Amino acid sequence: MELKRVVVTGLGALTPIGNTVPKFWDGLVNGVSGAAPITHFDAEKFKTKFACEVKDFDPTDFMDRKEARKVDPFVHYAMASTHEAVLDSGLDFQHLDTQRIGVIWGSGIGGLKTFLDEVSNFANGDGTPRFNPFFIPKMILDIAPGHISIKYGLRGPNFSTVSACASSTNALIDACQYIRTGFADVIISGGSEAIINEAGIGGFNAMHALSTRNDDPATASRPFDKDRDGFVAGEGSGTIILESLEHAKARGAKIYAEIVGGGMSADANHITAPHPEGLGAKLVMTNALKDANLSVDDIDYINVHGTSTPLGDISESKAILDLFGSHAYELNISSTKSMTGHLLGAAGAVESIASILAIKNDTVPPTINHFTDDPQLDPKLNFTFNKAQQRKVQYAMSNTFGFGGHNASVVFKKYEE
Repeated sequence: MELKRVVVTGLGALTPIGNTVPKFWDGLVNGVSGAAPITHFDAEKFKTKFACEVKDFDPTDFMDRKEARKVDPFVHYAMASTHEAVLDSGLDFQHLDTQRIGVIWGSGIGGLKTFLDEVSNFANGDGTPRFNPFFIPKMILDIAPGHISIKYGLRGPNFSTVSACASSTNALIDACQYIRTGFADVIISGGSEAIINEAGIGGFNAMHALSTRNDDPATASRPFDKDRDGFVAGEGSGTIILESLEHAKARGAKIYAEIVGGGMSADANHITAPHPEGLGAKLVMTNALKDANLSVDDIDYINVHGTSTPLGDISESKAILDLFGSHAYELNISSTKSMTGHLLGAAGAVESIASILAIKNDTVPPTINHFTDDPQLDPKLNFTFNKAQQRKVQYAMSNTFGFGGHNASVVFKKYEE
């Protein structure tokens, strides 16, 4: 069968460096750090006392107060970014076939705050089971696309993808396939995460995964720097409206970019550590290029997973060198996690938005907080350190890798008729 072309017609972002897409992009190109001392709870006794929190956010800007109490923060975030994306897209659901419009959403953890609160209340009580009747529907990951579909009356495919930090990239890949193969005209896709609470920070601290640079939070996320000491927890949401080209053109939609390929793979190595030689990372990028019918020489920019962990950054750079060969030195590479922190299941959506805007604006956002070269990294690789760079970006790739060895990568292209 002939596959349909799939384009991006709407964007929405709620991030630690900006609560809208324009503010997010402005923060990226200006190298703004979203890290600061934690305000969501008292972190004084925690090893890590800072994070990249969403700031100045009120969920009642996007739903009424009564409804807001019935949902977890990860759903608040999803509704906010989707509100922006739908407005941006110009979609008029009253005049479209909503049976062919769906929602595919990613989250790695979902309603962790809800789970923490309910179990804590029970544990600290007298043993009488007094649980909120919304406990389960607030907590489950698939409730985010459920709420989005209910708000807009969308009856097409509706589900969540879960693959840790690759979750929302997997959601985008699934969304693309549903449209390519003619099972939907439009999919609202993306991901959200809200793990900056006692359980989230405490759990990642116990794994020794987080930076503990409490004396200087703004520079704690240091992808590819010699002195990196772990990732910085982030939160937020990203929404991308994917649409068949013919459907978008028929309604006169503006088009940001085209999504041309997606790949998936598994490390099959360790529950949390990447493959030391980057075999899974190499395979997922290979699969994405194959799906897009591209060669390594076509890619201009890679928004890398680049979490600022000692092992992960080395593994991913090895994979890029191994796959791209001499073209690796022609690429721009950057980790926007240096600014946003790691949004876990929402990372793929937010970083795909960064990749799409890099194409649209022919500008590569930087990897900030680089102070000391790592001798384990090839010095000829262009990590776009500390300052955004102008260049023609025809094709951009976005990588995400999750605990369990889950890898997902997507490729976007500058739109041409």
